Amino acid sequence: MESRKITLTPSSLKVLGEFGANIKMARLRRKLSAEQVAERADISRATLWNVERGSPSVALGIYYQVLFVLGFEKDILKVAADDVLGRKLQDAELTVRKRAPKK
Repeated sequence: MESRKITLTPSSLKVLGEFGANIKMARLRRKLSAEQVAERADISRATLWNVERGSPSVALGIYYQVLFVLGFEKDILKVAADDVLGRKLQDAELTVRKRAPKK
């Protein structure tokens, strides 16, 4: 399988880095070692290290596994739960396409 390089904006990388740092702090607050969390999430310590760095090359499922081990699996449901812009567009009854236009 060919590996693809992911290109993100600096602000996106900063957000992912903060996300990873939050995960690391949650692990440390629970006094869990990297080895314990990696074993419980069924990943390698190197992959956990990438999660805690906020690496964009780590699959979302792996981030979820780590969140599950730390007890934060329900927090992923908060993403886009309060869609202020979407609600404003809906309230304005603007035509919103269901699919993106084809290139």
